[in-house]
Amino acid sequence: MRRIAVAGEPVLRQKARGVNRFDPSLASLVRDLVDTMRAAPGIGLAAPQIGVSLRVFVAEISPEDERAVDELDQTGKLYILCNPQIVKAWGEVEGTEGCLSIPGYVGEVKRAEVVLVRGQNLKGKPMRVKVRGLLARVFQHEIDHLDGILFTDRLESLDKLRKLEQPSPPEESVPRPVAAAI
Repeated sequence: MRRIAVAGEPVLRQKARGVNRFDPSLASLVRDLVDTMRAAPGIGLAAPQIGVSLRVFVAEISPEDERAVDELDQTGKLYILCNPQIVKAWGEVEGTEGCLSIPGYVGEVKRAEVVLVRGQNLKGKPMRVKVRGLLARVFQHEIDHLDGILFTDRLESLDKLRKLEQPSPPEESVPRPVAAAI
């Protein structure tokens, strides 16, 4: 597990370098990304968020995530994309986003409802993925990270940003749900 960079750190504002070596060091980086994302907990994580300026991200939505009700065919799968590019986008929806690099805040951001993304897998083989709904939002959010863009840059106004309330300590007998950030 790696430390997650937070807003204000230069690595989050740099355009990441393309992946050109598909070797064991890339596989190790991806394992770190997955472990860090799951431990956070989050549903997506880009390499710059752990201090590595490389065009790679991971995404995974749990079937139990209530935000993915209409996406049962896309949950429970781990996505790993190197050098991703959005080829085509359809529709537009506004939705709530958070970010592991901007803890404690969420905002309403407009994103495409469906995106077709091309990239490469861990072995460098070309791939295309068409995703919709929450997963399309995650892909767009993570690709933004690779371009040095944070979700707060996409807000139409600062009125669309809000601070999350700190939950009070849970009572031992009452489990509290944990919300995952992108």
